[in-house]
Amino acid sequence: MADSGNTGAFVEFERVQKSYDGEILVVKDLNLSMPKGEFLTMLGPSGSGKTTCLMMLAGFETATHGEIRLDGVSINNIPPHKRGIGMVFQNYALFPHMTIAENLSFPLEVRKIDKSDREAKVMRALDMVEMGAFGGRRPSQLSGGQQQRVALARALVFEPELVLMDEPLGALDKQLREKMQFEITHLAHELGITVVYVTHDQTEALTMSDRVAVFEDGRIQQLAPPDKLYEEPENSFVAQFIGENNTLEGVVNEISGERAVVQLDSGDLIDCKPINVSKVGERTQVSIRPERVEFNVDRLQEGTHRLKAEVLEFIYMGDIFRTRLRVAGRDDFVVKTRNAPDQVRLQPGQEIEIGWLPEDCRALDA
Repeated sequence: MADSGNTGAFVEFERVQKSYDGEILVVKDLNLSMPKGEFLTMLGPSGSGKTTCLMMLAGFETATHGEIRLDGVSINNIPPHKRGIGMVFQNYALFPHMTIAENLSFPLEVRKIDKSDREAKVMRALDMVEMGAFGGRRPSQLSGGQQQRVALARALVFEPELVLMDEPLGALDKQLREKMQFEITHLAHELGITVVYVTHDQTEALTMSDRVAVFEDGRIQQLAPPDKLYEEPENSFVAQFIGENNTLEGVVNEISGERAVVQLDSGDLIDCKPINVSKVGERTQVSIRPERVEFNVDRLQEGTHRLKAEVLEFIYMGDIFRTRLRVAGRDDFVVKTRNAPDQVRLQPGQEIEIGWLPEDCRALDA
């Protein structure tokens, strides 16, 4: 879970709470530490507390309890403009009456940097985001993607050590979004800046981050690198929220070490890894990723439990096939297979057998 008290931390939240009305906590006892140069994404649904955490770090919101530190120094009582943090928002927040160069020059003027230095820094920042030729234009003369590049350049122009980004790509179309995801990650690593990025888009979080903090109900549910988060979710919320996931419900029948036997509500018995269950008789949700399920059960090792399934839908999606099945009484079980020459095309109504490795099946909280 979220760690704290790491003395080498660059950004630290220690027992931070936030309430707007004195009663309901929107952030509950948050402990989080980040090393310098990390790209950390706060991911979660609306109202989970992720944006409030970002706003407290920026100084636009005050923590009700606890301490926020930057490079070892408490910033609870430091106003936003003195924290030296770069910010990028979804709405760009560019000044419409200023040219692009003037927009970038503004944070430097506020910091009393002299004119020749300002001009050099503005040009360098614009070149960094491939907008060097646009300094004389106004924001209204640029496309959404160009404006977002300028907003990014403005956040980087005074060379902050920490940049906060709140849903910065939310307004862009899919293709441009993906291009910008790559560019932001590349720039952050190249410049060695620390980034805290807020999004509700799982794909964005998985492709851009060194680590992801999954928020729900004001708490971090899991904090881990993207692959660990996807492959090894610690609870049902994370399993459901990150990527596509199959769940089957049942009761723990036996449990020993790394192995649990779960009796599904359909009566079937399956082997799982006991992740968030501790005793026999406990209700559980079993989690299996769609790409871990095998149609060709002959490929699976001996002893793997197999389940009967009925094909409900077989959808061609270009690079993959998505098959929806009826499994153990549920109609929403999905299998994803690669579009390979040897992939059998299944027909609705077909009865088949499916299976998976026990280690790919996780018994989580009900």
